[in-house]
Amino acid sequence: MANIKSSAKRVLLSQKAAARNKSIRSLMKTNIKKFDAATSEGDKETVDNTYRSAIKTVDRAATKGLIHKNKAARRKSALTRKLNAVSEK
Repeated sequence: MANIKSSAKRVLLSQKAAARNKSIRSLMKTNIKKFDAATSEGDKETVDNTYRSAIKTVDRAATKGLIHKNKAARRKSALTRKLNAVSEK
């Protein structure tokens, strides 16, 4: 443990931030997996709802700086292509 008070505080703050970042990143991955599962089932209403939540969490992760903006754009593009493939069927 740190000897200096401000250093100890920074350790605690970084642990809190790491936990918050991990939860947001995990939520993003979970929503993308839910969207993939919904596309394999083919229910259009479920696909639309999960698509919106997946896009929202990817945008939030990019805004918070957890992922790069180009990675977010790439993920969103892939999700949109899957959505379009399901809607064409």
